[in-house]
Amino acid sequence: MALSLEQVLQGAGNHVEMLRNSLIGAYVYPVVAPEFHNWRSEQWAWQHSAVLFDQSHHMVELSIRGRDALKLISDTAINSMQGFAPNKAKQYVPTTPYGHVIGDGILFYLAEGDLLYVGRAPAANWLMFHAETGGYDVTIVKDDRSPSRPMGKPVERTHWRFQIQGPNAWAIIEKLHGGPLEQLKFFNMSEMRIAGRKIRTLRHGMSGAPGLEIWGPYAEQDEIRHAILEAGKEFGIVPCGSRAYPSNTLESGWIPSPLPAIYTGDKLKPYRAWLGADSYEATGAIGGSFVSDDIEDYYLNPWELGYGSFVKFDHDFHGREALEALNPTEQRRKVTLAWNGEDLAKIQASLFDGSETPYKFFDLPLANYASSSYDRVVDAGGRTVGLSMFSGYSFNEKAALSLATIDHEIPVGTELRVVWGEPDGGTRKTTVEPHRQIEVRAVVSPAPYSKVARETYHQGWRTERA
Repeated sequence: MALSLEQVLQGAGNHVEMLRNSLIGAYVYPVVAPEFHNWRSEQWAWQHSAVLFDQSHHMVELSIRGRDALKLISDTAINSMQGFAPNKAKQYVPTTPYGHVIGDGILFYLAEGDLLYVGRAPAANWLMFHAETGGYDVTIVKDDRSPSRPMGKPVERTHWRFQIQGPNAWAIIEKLHGGPLEQLKFFNMSEMRIAGRKIRTLRHGMSGAPGLEIWGPYAEQDEIRHAILEAGKEFGIVPCGSRAYPSNTLESGWIPSPLPAIYTGDKLKPYRAWLGADSYEATGAIGGSFVSDDIEDYYLNPWELGYGSFVKFDHDFHGREALEALNPTEQRRKVTLAWNGEDLAKIQASLFDGSETPYKFFDLPLANYASSSYDRVVDAGGRTVGLSMFSGYSFNEKAALSLATIDHEIPVGTELRVVWGEPDGGTRKTTVEPHRQIEVRAVVSPAPYSKVARETYHQGWRTERA
C-alpha cells in the first residue's frame, strides 16, 4: 500500500495518465450554500451594490509562529520581504528549485514572529515540509479546509472569514463600525468593531471597489454574519453562494489552480516522499484538451501566471538560480480570452440534439471539471500557442471567459481558438461524460477583464504591472 506521493508515482507509470484519470470527482467549495438568491444576481451585486463572500471553509490556514517564521517565508518565496511588517499582508508565491510555481496564498503578518497563511493546499504543504525539515525555529498549526462532503456532520474551523465587497461596501463597513473608518493602503491590516466585537481587517478590493476581508473566532460567525447582512440591507448587500464565488476570478484575473510542479526532479524527491498518498498532489485531477506524455509540459513559471512582478532577486530562495536564467520578455503571459457567444450557443444546443454526441458540457457560471484545467489554445494554423486554465461565465460582462497563458508576441485583440473537450471522447474522470471536441473562437483580452478591477486594483495584485 502506497504511503507517499513518491510511492504512488512509482506504481502508477505515466504521471499524466494517472492525474488525467483521477477519480477524485468535482472540486467542491464546501459547506457554504450554492446560492442564496441566484448566481446571476450574486455576480451582479459585486459590481453594482455589495456582496458578502464567505471564505470560511475552502482554504487551508497555517499559523506560523517562532523566531524563524519570516525567514521560512523569505527562503521559500519569490517575493521580497523588504518592508514586510506586522499589520501587512502579501501574496505568497513559492517555486521549486527548478523555478516552477507550486501554488500561492495570502500571508497575514499578525505580529512579530506570528504569521498566518491562508490559501490552497499546495503552497501550505510546501511550507509545512520546509518547516519540518529545514531546521527552522518555528511552530506550525494547520487548520485544514472543511471536508468537501461533510455528509451532515458538524464542521468546525478556527476562524470565520468574510469579505465585504462592491461599490457600496465602504458605506456598510462604516455603518457597522459606527462611524468613519480609515481606508488604509491596499493589503494593510487594522481593526474595526462589529456587533460590539473587535474584528481584524485587511484592506482588500476583490471586486475592484474598496472593501475589507475580516475574520475572527469561528464560534462568532453567525452573530457577525447577521450583523453584516442587517446593516447592508439598505445598500443592497447580497450574500454570495459557493456557486458564484469562484467565478469572481474570471473578472479579476487570478489563475487559482495551476498544477503544482513537483512530480519530477531529484531535488524534489524528498518532498514527494514526505507528501502522503492521500495528499492534494496525489489525488488531484488534470482536465482539458491539452495532452502530453511529459508532466513537465504542465509546469508554469511565475511570468506565465502573471506573477513576474513579484520576482525579486534581493534574497535567496528556492528556484532563484533557475529564474535568473530566464528572459522575462520571452515567457508566455497571462491574458483573458473572451469566448465567442455563437460557439458557446452551439455547445449548449448540442445537449438537445440526439443525432450526435454532445460537446463537452460547459457548466455555468464555472465550467472547470478538474483540479487543474489545461485546454489547448491554437492559432489559425492549428499551432498550440497557449493554455486556457480557468473557464466560466460572467453575467456582468455577458460573456464566457477564460484565464489563459499565451505566447508573448500575440497582441490583445487577436482571435484564437480554445479546443474545448478532451480527445477521444474523454477520460475516466467522474466529471467527464462521453463528448466530442469543438474549437471555440476567443479574443485575446486584458487580465483583469473587468474594467473596474483593471483600473482600481493595486499595482501587482493580479496584474502584470510592476
